[in-house]
Amino acid sequence: MNITVIGGGNIGTLMAAEAANKGHNVTVYTSKPYKWGNSIDVYDSDDNLLIRGVMSKITDNMETALKHADYVWVTVPAQVFPIIAKEMAPYVTSKQKIGIVPGFGGAEFIFRYEIEKGCTFFGLQRVHSIARLKEYGKSVYQLGRKKCLEVGVIPLGDSEETCKDMSSIFDMPCKSLPNYLSVTLTPSNPIFHTSRLYSLFKDWHEGITYPRNILFHQEWNDEASEIMIACDNELQTLCNKIPLDLSSVESLQDYYESHSPREMTNKIRSIKAFKGLKSPMIEIENRWIPDWNSRYFIADFNYGLKVIKDISDLFDVPTPTIDMLWQWYCETTENNDSSFFELGVSVDEFISIYKK
Repeated sequence: MNITVIGGGNIGTLMAAEAANKGHNVTVYTSKPYKWGNSIDVYDSDDNLLIRGVMSKITDNMETALKHADYVWVTVPAQVFPIIAKEMAPYVTSKQKIGIVPGFGGAEFIFRYEIEKGCTFFGLQRVHSIARLKEYGKSVYQLGRKKCLEVGVIPLGDSEETCKDMSSIFDMPCKSLPNYLSVTLTPSNPIFHTSRLYSLFKDWHEGITYPRNILFHQEWNDEASEIMIACDNELQTLCNKIPLDLSSVESLQDYYESHSPREMTNKIRSIKAFKGLKSPMIEIENRWIPDWNSRYFIADFNYGLKVIKDISDLFDVPTPTIDMLWQWYCETTENNDSSFFELGVSVDEFISIYKK
């Protein structure tokens, strides 16, 4: 197949290498094609070479990237979705399958033109593997693969074929979810990251600095766990209110097998793939401050938590903890860093999207 990967970050690089290694023709769309080699090496955590994928094309031209593509995988952060959707619009065809990896961030609303044009639209509930760049455009670490892929597809009738292809490319079982909303409401980064960021920087204001960059997961604390569990419970209440099958939206407490703040803290601190990952901070004169331009903030608040909040408001579900996080973010940053998600549909219009 002809596969185009949009975005040259961690997961996009890994997916491109794996697809190319399986013999597919892979094109990478990136703003920095000059930094890419012809092949991508994939390593494990001990620096052992696992596979090598040879790319067919590296380009910064969207028309070139989409021409003849069977699959288009969008791997950019959610705040870039509006830009990418607009750039893709003139060139997509109804025969193409567009996948969002991972699939939350309100993607089904932002890519409405592509869906209405007749493209198959799908999203991974979570990434198939944790990935970290080793050298940009040349190599990447694969730090643990999932046992199974979960995919939400619009229209639902294209689920079987999409799952079959994804399973073949990544050599793992692929489960079709009851609807795309099961992807949108997955309580991953939009709750996981925002809860931790609040616990880290809730007292920050202009002039406050920190002596070092704090480890995001290894120094996770009970306050972050308590907030995350509260948000998780609010989300499950929302899922129970919406008249769709959302049984596949797994609680973070079940996902991490931790049902108290202390258990959750110990679990997150112990995950090997998270070790060494730092917080979104920047260094200024040997001191550290929050990096408000990081995707951890811009994507996971503006196009993560805000999506859940808007859907909760649509269905009149109280979310006091989620509201607290959103209010803190808006007041602290004055929300000047980027635009943010706005739902803008009625209940009936909302439901109809997921029944196609």
